[in-house]
Formats: sequence, structure tokens, C-alpha cells
Amino acid sequence: MSAPLFALRGIEAAYNGASVLHVPKLTIPRGSILGLAGHNGSGKSTLLKLLGFLLEPTAGVLEFEGRVVDRAAMRAGHLLRRRAVLLGQDTCLLKRSVAANVAYGLRLRGLPAPEALLAEALALVGLDYAEFGQRSWRQLSGGEARRVALAARLVLNPAALLLDEPTTGLDRASVQHVQRAVLAARKARGATLVIVSHDVEWLKSCSDTLLTLEDGRILG
Repeated sequence: MSAPLFALRGIEAAYNGASVLHVPKLTIPRGSILGLAGHNGSGKSTLLKLLGFLLEPTAGVLEFEGRVVDRAAMRAGHLLRRRAVLLGQDTCLLKRSVAANVAYGLRLRGLPAPEALLAEALALVGLDYAEFGQRSWRQLSGGEARRVALAARLVLNPAALLLDEPTTGLDRASVQHVQRAVLAARKARGATLVIVSHDVEWLKSCSDTLLTLEDGRILG
């Protein structure tokens, strides 16, 4: 049996000396979709940052792909962040075309960005390359911009895709496109997804497991 993608044991996280997250044990199987619910300040986004290697735990053991992520690995975090990609709440696109936005992460990693690959990533979020590829970022609606940002993560083919409130402020059609993209990323590419959302019913509709956090602790 293969190791889970993530395994956390005795994890603690703190900001300015104050404890904000306490996770005695959590395993996230490969290819699973984990939903995280909870009120603002419950620790959801902090947990995502830990899983995305943007925040170092103050205590405990974090394993990724069967290996312990120690301090040296965290210092070389850019290597880990190629495998675990985070899409935060703020949609920040580059001031360039849709195709250039989707290709940016590939080019940053020195990888080819063929049109077919960009078109595939856009199709996963319900956007047609012929229609949107050369469109300026200025010409996108809020929902379209969020979907382009998601396509820019999907094109990297990460082992883990971490989404922080991916449907906030989106219309119903865009929410459905995001859900289809989430399920396609798992089915077509075997990605593991961890999704934070206040929309509990939507989380239930696309997650294998739903956990609730409160005061930095997992309630179940």
C-alpha cells in the first residue's frame, strides 16, 4: 500500500507566539478530495498554508509523498511548491493575455507551454482557448478570472491542489465549472485536492471527506 500524500502528526502552528493550529493526526490519501469547513479564524487557511509549504510548523512531523519535510526541505520550499500548488482567495492575474497567464508557471519552471496543453487546462475550467486564449486579463469577469487562475494551477499537473474559497463571489455557472474542474483534476490526473469553503453543501457535493475546524482544532 502506498503512503498517503500528506501525513501530519502532532502539528502545531503559531503566529506571533500565539498557537493557531493543533493537529494531533491527519492523513490525506493520494487522489482524495478533502473538504475543510469552519468559521473565520478556525484555522482552515493556516492548515492550507502548511500543506502548501508556505508556513513552517512550530512542532510536529509533516510528511509529503512518504518523506518527512524537515527544516532544510522547507528552506528549499520552491521544490515542494511545484508538487503542492495553492490557489488563494485573491485572484491575481498578470497584466497579459489569458494564455500567457496559464503558461506563466510552466515557463517559470523552464517547461514547455504548448498551445494544446494550455487549451486542455482552460477546457477543464470551461473556457475555450480559441475564444479566451488571446483575451486580455482586463476583459474577464470576476468568475472568468478565477477560472483562469485555477487553469494556471491545473496546467502544472500538481500532486496536490489546495483551494482556499474557490467559489466565493462566483455565479452559479462558474461554481459548476469549478466543481467540474475539481473532479476532472482528480479523475484525469490523479490529483489530491484540499478545499476550504464556507459553502458546506457545495463541499459535500465534491469531497470524499469533510472535516470541520474550530479554534484551530479538527472536530471531524
